[in-house]
Amino acid sequence: MKYEFSPAEKSTVKITLTFTPEEWAAANDKAYLENRKKYAVNGFRKGKVPKHVLELYYGKGLFYEDALNFLFSEHYPEVLEREEKNFSPVGEPEVSLGENFSEENVVLVATTPVKPEVTIGAYKGIKINRYEYTVADADVEKDIEAARNNLAEKVEVTDRPAQDGDTVNIDFEGKVDGVAFEGGTAKEYDLTLGSGQFIPGFEEQVAGMNIGETKDVNVTFPEDYQAEELKGKAAVFTVTLHKITGKKLPELDDEFAKKMGSDTLEAYRAKVRERLEHSARARSVNETENAILTEIAKTATAEIPDAMIERQEDAILQRMEYNFMYQGIRLDDYLSYIGQTREEYKKNFEEEARRTVLHQLIIEKLIEAENITATEEEIAAKIAEQAASVGKEPEEYKKTMDPRQLEYIEGDIKVTKLFDFLMANNEMVLYTEEKADGANKPAAKKSTKKPSKKEEKPE
Repeated sequence: MKYEFSPAEKSTVKITLTFTPEEWAAANDKAYLENRKKYAVNGFRKGKVPKHVLELYYGKGLFYEDALNFLFSEHYPEVLEREEKNFSPVGEPEVSLGENFSEENVVLVATTPVKPEVTIGAYKGIKINRYEYTVADADVEKDIEAARNNLAEKVEVTDRPAQDGDTVNIDFEGKVDGVAFEGGTAKEYDLTLGSGQFIPGFEEQVAGMNIGETKDVNVTFPEDYQAEELKGKAAVFTVTLHKITGKKLPELDDEFAKKMGSDTLEAYRAKVRERLEHSARARSVNETENAILTEIAKTATAEIPDAMIERQEDAILQRMEYNFMYQGIRLDDYLSYIGQTREEYKKNFEEEARRTVLHQLIIEKLIEAENITATEEEIAAKIAEQAASVGKEPEEYKKTMDPRQLEYIEGDIKVTKLFDFLMANNEMVLYTEEKADGANKPAAKKSTKKPSKKEEKPE
């Protein structure tokens, strides 16, 4: 086998593999041996029909496809290994036959997407936002109140009107211009007031209703409502309230703290603050690093192959699917509701995926440009830290580690050192809300969280 390669458009490499007649004959014989049991010819036992008889009976090219697959799968990885210093594949190749195929001229052409070259402009001496988030007492109390709500007992309410936070059981019928519309009617529907489950104005008008009361609720559908025929339309919902269920919050005391895994209320407050401060530090680091990469990316260019974008879109979609599962929702059910396939929905993340891939390429390029490495001592320290977190000795822990985990640790150290370098070599300006409209405001990110219920109701 001989091969040659050359750069092609959009960060691909065209690899041409040329096989000798002897290699082709051997591959064809192998394909025959692998597949002969599939075919039967009168006068022969199944699986015992000679190759030339099968070719006469079914056609000369009976085993060509399998033979070509054998040749490619055997030799293509070998080419990639030999040329690993020249290009790095980032996706599956598109394979085609060369021109004028014959048993004496067997040529396969693989167009392989490869990691692109990235060109970076200024990455030192520029002004970049630095983010710093802190935790106030009010943040701690808000988190504790959320925990109390999660442990609240449901109690039936009969002596007062419905109020924010209650769950009401209602019938409703919606009409536009006096005509009922599809999905606008329900019986004995449970709605938590203040949840934002229905369109703006609906829940606010149900608050204050009493058991047994019927009331007309006047609302206007948002201009961006998912049902085209209802966008911007005024509607009247006739609502009857059957039942009110309120919440009885647990007392804010040591007993509550014990339910949350702490001995005392003060110990629980300290635990909540520690968790929130950890999250605030992580958010500060993440947003600062994102701001650095966003600024550098303004002068960076790379011809990113579609395979890298699609792989990142898949990763985003998978994270979203996990988020849905955590909330007890199947992604496929949600996609069915909005009338989109996975492939259609995935395209919503194309811009985010492209930006993420470019940022990754910038990181790799700068690590190489600045010759940033991870020393054995730094790797050992990181392993010891992880071992301690699971109560093991470093050597014992290292024996159980997957090689990819070691690669991740080494990469993580390099990335951390890179951002330390970039922060030291640029003018990092503390971000405040007053500067939000300035040139260094972070790029908006597409949300991957579950859509709010107000996008889904009323039905």
